[in-house]
Formats: sequence, structure tokens, C-alpha cells
Amino acid sequence: MTIVLNEPGVEELTGAVEALRVWQGDDTPLQLHPGDLGWAWALGAQRLAAAVRTWSADGQIIAVGYLDDPDVLRLTTAPDLRQDANLAHRLLADLNDPQRGVLPAGKVGLEIPDGALLREVLLEAGWRLDEPWTPLRRDLSGPVKDCCLRIEVAGPQTAGVRTAVHRSAFGSPAFTEEIWHVLAAGPVYADARCLIGYDDQDNAVAAATVWSAGPGRPGLLEPVGVHADHRGRGYGTAISIAAAAALRELGASSALVSTPSSNAAAVAAYRAAGYEPSPQRLDVSRAA
Repeated sequence: MTIVLNEPGVEELTGAVEALRVWQGDDTPLQLHPGDLGWAWALGAQRLAAAVRTWSADGQIIAVGYLDDPDVLRLTTAPDLRQDANLAHRLLADLNDPQRGVLPAGKVGLEIPDGALLREVLLEAGWRLDEPWTPLRRDLSGPVKDCCLRIEVAGPQTAGVRTAVHRSAFGSPAFTEEIWHVLAAGPVYADARCLIGYDDQDNAVAAATVWSAGPGRPGLLEPVGVHADHRGRGYGTAISIAAAAALRELGASSALVSTPSSNAAAVAAYRAAGYEPSPQRLDVSRAA
């Protein structure tokens, strides 16, 4: 098959999102999710489009990459092509040649799902294994217990509360109320919810955004955070339970989340919320 690399324009982003949506399944490893692009829509559609790459064959998208940073690519492929040698070697060529406009020269990182032939091809070409991540999944076939927080779905009137929790949780000043409105105006957010958790003193203590990939498919938690003033009280577990409940209401088959394996506290919080860890997934990197 002839494979074509493309940097989609804004009008083509929905095609990449739809491909990611179709590729989600409970029988596939954790991979780039439409919610990842939905969260990145906060950058604005133009900047997001500049960070997305697609590979197509016969007019069909068969791989999607998102530059989380200029030197870090998150990449997945159509599940039935994970072991396709032609695709794996074409991706290797595009990843290794800065002139192709995917990754720059020098040290770069890559996230790919487990079970992809591309990983073996990269390692044979001199790439190496890198940071371990722990994917976790919670089945949503049954009811989800109450999380013991008052949960509110953020809207235009409470966007300031939602963003304040995020800024405190992650020590990041960038997620402002104005940015939330850009995020919420993106087309992917139609299948998402921003949740705010309040304690019994009506303090906003935790927040999460959940992204559906459609009924019967896994949904994603991205991101999840606890206000810095309220840590150590189980609110990370509580908001993760609330996130699972919200995804179940949206028709998701399961709830997915991933965290660096070095973040033992986060792994423990998700496990306490009923998320079962899968085997660690290792990123790959290319040395400078």
C-alpha cells in the first residue's frame, strides 16, 4: 500500500479525532485517545492542527501522531495494522528524518501502544526503551458507588473554579478561565465533562475532565488533579470514582487513565478507586 504523511489543517482535525474514536476498544492497549486531542484543543485549533500528523492509505487514516512537545510524539495506528511491516518501516523513516516534518533532529521521545511492531523496528534501528508508564482501566459494566464528594459539572459560570483547582494541582498558571472556554468550544468537548469535587465545607478540592469515545468504547480521564491545599485526604480517589460514574453515564464501556510509574501515589489513588493496572508501557527515545 502507498502511505501518505500529512499535516492536517483545522478542517481535517475531526477526521483524525474520528479515526482515534473508532480505534478505541477494551481489547486494545491504552493508546492515543480522542480525549487527548480534545484536551489539547485548549491550545486553539490552529496550534493543535500544527501539532498533529496523520498517515493515510487509499484515502483512509491509518496512523495518527500528536506532538505533545516539539520533541515528544504520541503515536497510534489502526489496530489491524499494528503488525504491518510496511507501515512500521515507513513510520521509522518519517520519525528519523527531520526533513519529513514529524520530529526534529537530536533527542526525541515517542509513545506507542504495546503490541506494535514499530517498537521492535525502532529498537533495531538504535532507539532505546525509556520512561515506564502504568495504564489503568476500570470496567463500567456495573454501577459505580458514590464518591462522597459533591460533584458539579463545570460550565461557563464555574469555569473559574475548575481552572483554579487545576492551576493549584499542577502548579501551572496557563490553564485560565479563558483557555477553558476555548477547550469547551472544541468539537471533542461535546462528549466530555469537566467535574469539580467539593468537600463538606463546600471547598473545591479536586477536579477531573472525562472524555467519551462513544457508547460502548473506553473513555479517558485527562487530567485529574487535587488542590494543593487539600491533598492527603483521599480526594484523588474520590474524584476518580466520580469520573468513572460520569463516563458510565456517557455510555463508556470502561474508564482509562495512565500515569508515570514513578508516581506511586497516583497509582495507589486510582487503584483505590477501582482502576486495575495493566503491565507497564515503556516509551521509546532516540539519543541526541
